[in-house]
Amino acid sequence: MIRSAGAARSPWLLSGAVAVSLMAVAPALAADPVPQNDLLNAELWMQRSVEYKANALAVYALGKIQLDKALADKSWTAAPEQTGAYQDLPPAVVLDLDETAMDNSAYQVGLVTTGTDFSPKTWDAWVKAEKATAVPGAVEFTQYAESKGVKVFYVSNRTGDQEEPTRRNAQALGFPMGGNVDTFLMSKEKPDWGSAKSTRRAVIAKDYRIVLLFGDNYGDFSDASSGGEAERLKAFEADKAHFGRDWLMLANPGYGSFESAPYQHNFKLSGDEKRAKKIGALEPWVAPAP
Repeated sequence: MIRSAGAARSPWLLSGAVAVSLMAVAPALAADPVPQNDLLNAELWMQRSVEYKANALAVYALGKIQLDKALADKSWTAAPEQTGAYQDLPPAVVLDLDETAMDNSAYQVGLVTTGTDFSPKTWDAWVKAEKATAVPGAVEFTQYAESKGVKVFYVSNRTGDQEEPTRRNAQALGFPMGGNVDTFLMSKEKPDWGSAKSTRRAVIAKDYRIVLLFGDNYGDFSDASSGGEAERLKAFEADKAHFGRDWLMLANPGYGSFESAPYQHNFKLSGDEKRAKKIGALEPWVAPAP
């Protein structure tokens, strides 16, 4: 009753309030929709969190400890491809590059902010821009290894035609470059160098005792990464004694064979089909209805 009377006496108050309210929400209504991308939380973590930096530093700190142990034990090798009398070969460590030694989160974040997906064209442009940064601890570890007389090799699935910009980028960041030895072994650089890395590790193992492997994907350690989830888990169970000893894994929640295993690495599926299969691979707990 009182509100009605007040409104009758001052109709402009109501209309003014409505106008102010509309003005307040107008920018929100006019704003562009926020791009939706499955990479958001992963890349926010990798680019902004102290937890990611701490994790990477811890892996490389462990790497120094394990390297010293390996140098004191001539029977120590990290490579399944190592055969024959390798004990007196000079030591080497093998690192993957992307998200192991070199941080490409800016490229990944660009996919998030533009609402786009990975493509070979934009990836090639990123590589040739030479803008990757160093994963925390990686440069310091590789320089430590070099100071101990250990050759540092980089086995990367960047392609052979991307080697030169990759080398320039890595050199600018302070990574050891190998002197007169070609320490960058890229995918497709030779006919039998595909995405599986065992062939390239075998080449290194002919002349060096490989004491440590570093990677962010199971495929950096074992070719079994290309199987489905059950096959990967079986292979991991057989290999797990290596991890933390001579195989050192960096965290990468953004991409890798873990993400494509639920849909059997069938990249021809639509985004919705891939997402449905990934959700189907999860083991949820659902709260009971009240």
